[in-house]
Amino acid sequence: MKPIPKHEQPHPRDFGAKPAPCDRNLAVSGLRRISRAFTVLLICGFATITRSTAETPVCIYEAPDSPVPATPIDKLVRGRLDKIGVQQPLCSDAVFLRRVHLDVTGRLPTAEEARAFLTDGDLANKRSKLIDRLLERDEFADFWAMRWGDVLRIKAEFPVNLWPNAAQTYHRWVREAIATNMPYDRFARELLTSSGSNFRVGPVNFYRAVQNRTPEGIATAVSLVFMGTRTDNWAPDKLKGMSAFFSQIGYKPTNEWKEEHVFWDSLGATTLAGSTAPGRAAIAPPQPPPPAKPATPPTGKTPASAPKPTPSGKPAVAPPQKPSASPPPQGTPPKPDIKPASAAQPDPQPPKPEPKSAPQKAEPKPAPKPLPPPIVVVPAAPLPAPPNYPKSAAFPDGRRIDLPTDRDPREVFADWLITPENPWFAKSVCNRVWAWLAGRGIVHEADDIRPDNPPSNPELLAYLERELVASRYDLRHIYRLILNSRTYQSSSVPRHRSPEAIANFAGYPLRRMDAEVLIDAINRITGSSDLYTSAIPEPFTYIPPDLPAVALPDGSITSPFLALFGRSARATGMLNERDNRTLPAQWLHLLNSSHIQRKLEQSATLKAMTDPSRKQSAIIEDLYLTFLSRFPTPDEIKVIGTYGLAKPAPPSKQANPAPPKPTAAPASRPPKPGTPQSPKPIGPPPSAGPDRANPDAPKAAPAPPTAKPAPPAPPKPATIIVKRREDWLDLAWALINSSEFLYRH
Repeated sequence: MKPIPKHEQPHPRDFGAKPAPCDRNLAVSGLRRISRAFTVLLICGFATITRSTAETPVCIYEAPDSPVPATPIDKLVRGRLDKIGVQQPLCSDAVFLRRVHLDVTGRLPTAEEARAFLTDGDLANKRSKLIDRLLERDEFADFWAMRWGDVLRIKAEFPVNLWPNAAQTYHRWVREAIATNMPYDRFARELLTSSGSNFRVGPVNFYRAVQNRTPEGIATAVSLVFMGTRTDNWAPDKLKGMSAFFSQIGYKPTNEWKEEHVFWDSLGATTLAGSTAPGRAAIAPPQPPPPAKPATPPTGKTPASAPKPTPSGKPAVAPPQKPSASPPPQGTPPKPDIKPASAAQPDPQPPKPEPKSAPQKAEPKPAPKPLPPPIVVVPAAPLPAPPNYPKSAAFPDGRRIDLPTDRDPREVFADWLITPENPWFAKSVCNRVWAWLAGRGIVHEADDIRPDNPPSNPELLAYLERELVASRYDLRHIYRLILNSRTYQSSSVPRHRSPEAIANFAGYPLRRMDAEVLIDAINRITGSSDLYTSAIPEPFTYIPPDLPAVALPDGSITSPFLALFGRSARATGMLNERDNRTLPAQWLHLLNSSHIQRKLEQSATLKAMTDPSRKQSAIIEDLYLTFLSRFPTPDEIKVIGTYGLAKPAPPSKQANPAPPKPTAAPASRPPKPGTPQSPKPIGPPPSAGPDRANPDAPKAAPAPPTAKPAPPAPPKPATIIVKRREDWLDLAWALINSSEFLYRH
C-alpha cells in the first residue's frame, strides 16, 4: 500500500470521526493473522493495478480487443484523446460486472450472478442487457435515493432539523420518484412549488431543509441543486433579484409537534404579531371576544328578553343560551347591529278564524317562548397593511419581470427554470450524473458551474443536454447512454497521468467504495447486519435489522463505521461533503477490529462456503467470485494451495514400498584338489616400521585410514497441506483488505 503523504492526511477532527480504538484483546491475534495471511495478501495486493510499461497487457483488468468508437459519446471523447496521444483500452468483463453493479445499484454481484455473466457467450450484447436489468431493480431506486438525499439534505436532526417523520416522508417521495422514473422537469417543479404539511407532502421539505430560510438563503439552495452553481461569487443585485421569487413563502405550525405547513403567504399572515406563539410549535388559539353587556332597561320596564311569570306565579326558566357567533374573518365589512323584535310586538300573520262550534271551556294560553339574547356584533379589526414584498424580480440570466399578484412567484421561477432554453437546468443534472458515474464531472466540480470554470469537453456536455431534452427529461436515458459508452467501460489502468488526460476521461478513475456501499458489501458477504441508531431516537427511526445502509431514509441514522468512512453530513448539499479518501484509521479498522473479525468468524455464509466436504478448487473459486467478482488466476490458486497446515501424507503402498530383504554374503569356494596353497606366515605380521635389511631406504608414508561409508539418508515423508477453517477465514480477511475489494475500478 502506498503511504499517504503527510500533508494529505487530515486530522481526525476534520474528518468528523474519532480514530478507531485498538482492541487490546485482538492485538496479538491480529498480528498473528497479519503474519500468516501476508503471503495471500501479497497476491491479492496485486489489485492495486500497477503496470511496468504501457504496452504490457493486464489480462485480468483489460479486454484483449482494442476499443473503437461505438457511440457519439466515444467519438467526442476519442477526438480529444487522439490529440494528446492517449490510448483508451477496454476493461474486462469481470471489471465491468463489478463496476456497473456498484455504480448503478450500490451492491456487489453474487457469486452466481458473476459466474453466469462471465460464462455468457453473447459477447456483443451481454453488457447492454445487464445495464437494462440493473436499471429496473429495486436496489437502483434505493441507491440513487441515497445520492439525491445528499443533495437535498434529507436529515432529521442538526443542522437541518427536518424531524424524523418529515425525513421519512421526504425520502419516501424521492425514492418513489426515482422508482417510477418521474421526468426530471416534473421532479424539480414539484420540489419548488408544492405546498402542504411537511408530514404528509414530501416535496415541501425542500424548503424546510434549508437552514437559512431567508429569501437569499433559499435562492442559494435552489441555484446549487437545480442550476449546479454557487452564489458565493454572484453580484449582490443578482442574488437579490432571484431571491424575490422566494420572498412570499410562509411556514405555519400546527397543533402537532414539529409539523409545519409550507404555503404561498401572499398576505404575510405569518408575519403578523400574535399569529404564532414564540417558543411553541402551534398557532395560538384565537381568543373569543368578551361577552357584550345588555343595555340596562329604564326603571319600571321589563326588558324584552326577561322571562315572564307563569300563571302559577313562578318565573319561567329561560332555555340555555346559544354561544355567540364567531367573529367574521378578516377582510369582511362589519355588519349592522341586529336587534330582536320586542315581545309585545304583534304577530305579523293574524290567526285564522276558527269555525263556529259548541262553546268550549277556555284553556289558559301557554307562555310565549322567550326570545334569544340580542346579538352584539363586534367590529372586525382593520386588516394590516400588506407586507412590503418586492414588486419585481430578476432571473439569473438578467431578465426582470413584474411579479403577478394572483400567482405564486415560485411557479413563475419554475416555469423559467425547466424550459429547454435554460442554460443551467439540463446542463447541471447531466454534469452531475456524469460525475456520479464516471468519477469526475465534465465541469469539475460538478456543482460549481460558472463562466471561469469551463467544461473540459463542451461538445460532450451539449450532446447530453440535447438528449435529455429530446427524451422529455428521462434520466434513465442518460444513464443508458453513459453506461453503454466505451468511455465508461474503459480500463482503470492509467495510460497517462497528465492533468489533461485525466480531465478528458482517459480512463476510469480509482475510487474507494462509499461508506454505505462498503458496509453493505461486507454484511452481505458475511450474512451479518449492523445497528443503526439516531442521536434522538423516535418511533419513526426504527430500522429493520435487514435494511441496507444505502436505503437508510434519514441522514441522522448512522453508525460508527459510517462516520469513520466518510459518509456525507448532509449539511450543505455539496458533493464534496462525502469524503472517500483512505485514512490510516480506516485501514486499522479493517485490519484489526473486533467489528470485522466478529463478522468473519460468526458468518454462517462463509462457514457453508468453506465446508470441508467441498473441493478446495470450488471453495477458492466461490470466494473470489463473491469478493472480487472474478475467477482466480493460476498463480493465485498455486499460492493459496501452499497456505495452510502441513501434515504427513497417510501411508500407502505407492508412496512407501516395502524395504528389500537382506541377502547373505557368498561363502568362499574351497580349493581344488592338487592346487598348491601358499603357506601361512608364522609369527607376527610384518610391522610397518623401518626396513631392517635396508636401513637407508626411505620411509613409506602411512596409508590413510579408510573412511566408513555414510549410511543412506532416510527418505523424507510426503506432506500435504490441510486447510482448516481459520485458514479460509485468513483468505477471506486478506480479500477484504485488498485494494481490489475496497476500490471501484
